[in-house]
Formats: sequence, structure tokens, C-alpha cells
Amino acid sequence: MTLETWLSWPSREALSREGLTRARRNLARGIRAVVFGGLLWSTFSSKQGPGNGAWTWAAGVALVLGCVLLARVFFRFTLEHRLWPSLGTLLLVMGAAAGARAAGWPVLALVLWCGCAVTALERLPLGAAVPCTAVALAAYSLVNNDNWLTTAVTAVGLGLAGYVLRLDAEARGSAQRLLSQERAARAAEAQSAALGERARIAREIHDVLAHSLSAQLVHLEAARLLIEREPPGEFREKILERVVAARGMAREGLAETRQALSALRGEMTPVEDFLHTLIEASGAGTGLAPGARVQVEGERRALPAEASQAVRRVAQEALTNVRKHAPGAVVAVRLEYLPDEVALEVRDSGGSKRAGELAVSGSGYGLLGMRERAELLGGTLEAGPDEEGFVVRLRVPA
Repeated sequence: MTLETWLSWPSREALSREGLTRARRNLARGIRAVVFGGLLWSTFSSKQGPGNGAWTWAAGVALVLGCVLLARVFFRFTLEHRLWPSLGTLLLVMGAAAGARAAGWPVLALVLWCGCAVTALERLPLGAAVPCTAVALAAYSLVNNDNWLTTAVTAVGLGLAGYVLRLDAEARGSAQRLLSQERAARAAEAQSAALGERARIAREIHDVLAHSLSAQLVHLEAARLLIEREPPGEFREKILERVVAARGMAREGLAETRQALSALRGEMTPVEDFLHTLIEASGAGTGLAPGARVQVEGERRALPAEASQAVRRVAQEALTNVRKHAPGAVVAVRLEYLPDEVALEVRDSGGSKRAGELAVSGSGYGLLGMRERAELLGGTLEAGPDEEGFVVRLRVPA
């Protein structure tokens, strides 16, 4: 064996109960219950102690319960790979065994020494386990009343049992690590496939929709220039108004298409930068009053793509509703980064007129779509009148 073999701990997977079948767990619980019951019975039935009064039994029960508590502490220390606390706890159990022997409970002492020998080999580095096991088995051999051959065979068997349990635990730990690696590889493969599919969809959208919208913009701009050359008149003004509106819609559609492409490729700008850009664009002659502002609170961090996209779409839809139903309103946007979620609030002051109040219940496809988008992510969306204006509040896990 190499020096590393002597000094290395069993893996955490080997020391934990992960990977144990229900049958093995039930068997382990049954063995512990039998051992615990046997220890209690040995303290009550022993005739070698200083009397059999209630105090003697109480002391025996307290000793057994203390050893059980020390065993649990030892298991926790070894799971955390803390060598000196583990050795100290094991020595305390050995000392309790010596005390039990001196107090007249030989069976309890023998069981404790045997348990220390086996457990040390199973859960400690071999460099520390072998000396501890040797001390425990030596104490067992000195106080055992059987003949020397039986004692020697029992000691060797206990040592082999501890080492076999160690090998079994290591094999189980290796299987758990391989299973975790396989799951991680499958998750990475699925993520890679999803990214590849999203990239393919992004290319299709770019080649078809983005090119089509760009061509429409060119044609609409050409139509606008041609119409402006015509003599002034009511018909000319109506056509020009429709062409300008169509050009604006095409430009907005192209911008949203580019944002969707960026989302599919994972190249989205930070949410707060997007909100600032959105407010600036919305205030440029689109019906909103000047003075719109964006307030960002909390520690900024990168958001998951789904949460980021939900915040962007809800902000866009809320500002669109303000332009439609509250022209001339002052808008305040607040983005708050919370520990486990992100919150968006879009509030308007109320315009000079309203084309139709948005119902709190969610009437209207835009508001309904925002609420469905939030609920799909496990979040919430609230919308309704607030003082003189209207407020939309979004919360999504992030």
C-alpha cells in the first residue's frame, strides 16, 4: 500500500447512507436495535457489579445511552473528515468500555471494544484505524474469558469484518460518484442539445422573419418618400399617416425579433439596461409624458433567461398599455433584486384620458398573457388601478 492509501479517508459517499437500499437500511436499523437491547439487558442481568439496586441499573443505562450518543458524534465527525475529534470520541468510548469492565459489566465492555475495532477500520484512515483497532482488540483479548484460540480467531474475524465493511462502503461510494457523474453528463448533453436547437431556431427566425421585416421597412420608407412628393390633401395625409404607423410597427417588430434572437442565443443585455433603453424609446414622441424613470434596488446579478425574458415582456406590455390607455401619463419603473426572486413594478400617473380601463381580473389578451407568463415560471402578476393611475407588479423566481 502507498502512503496515500494509509492517510486517505473513505469518501464522503462511502461514509454516508446515500445509495443504501431500503432493505439494507432496515437491516442496519434492526442490528442496531438488537445490539442496543442486548447492551441494556446485559447491564440489568449482570451479577458482577457492586449491587443490583436501582442506582446501579440507572448508572448502567446512562453508560449505554452515553456510548450511543458518542457513537453518533463519532459518525458525524468521520463524515466531516475531522480526524482528531473522531479519534478523541473513539478513545472516550474505549474508556467507557474500561469503566464498564471495572464496574462489573463485562459483556458491555466486550461489545464496546469489538464495536470500536470494527468501526475504526470502516470509517477512519488506515493509518489511524489500524492502531485504534489493535488497541481495542488487545483490550478485548485481555478481558475475554474464552481460550486463547477462540479469542484469536474472534479478533482476526473482527478485523476482517471491519475491513470488508470498509471495502463495501468504498464500492458503494464509487458507484454513487459514477452515478452522479453520469447524471451530470446527461444534463450537460441535454443542455447542449437544447442550446443547439435554440441556435437553429434563431437562425431560422433571422433568415425568414428578420429579413422580411427589414425588407418591409425599406419598402415602407420608400412609400413614405413617394407619398410626401404628392400634392398636399386630406387623402395624402391619411395615407401618409397609415404608412408612418406601419413603418413604426415594422420597426418595433424588428427590434423585438432581435431581442428574441438574443434571448435564444443567450446574448441578452442586462435587464436594467434594457429598461433604461425601453423608457428612452417610449418617451420619444410616443405619447408618454417626459420624466419617466427607472429605479433599480438590490444587488444586481445575472438572471435566468426565462426570468429575464418575463421581466422584459411585462415591461414592454405595460408601457404599451400606458400609451394606449393613458396618453400623457408619467411612468415610474422599479426593478428590485430579492434573494430568491426579482420584482418589477410599472406605475403610471394616469393620462388626460383613458380609452378603457384595464380590468383587475385580467380582461384583455395583453394582461392575460403577462399573467400566464408569470405563472408558468412560478411567479405572480398583479395589475389594477392605483390612486389616479394604474400599476403592474410582477414577481418571478430568479
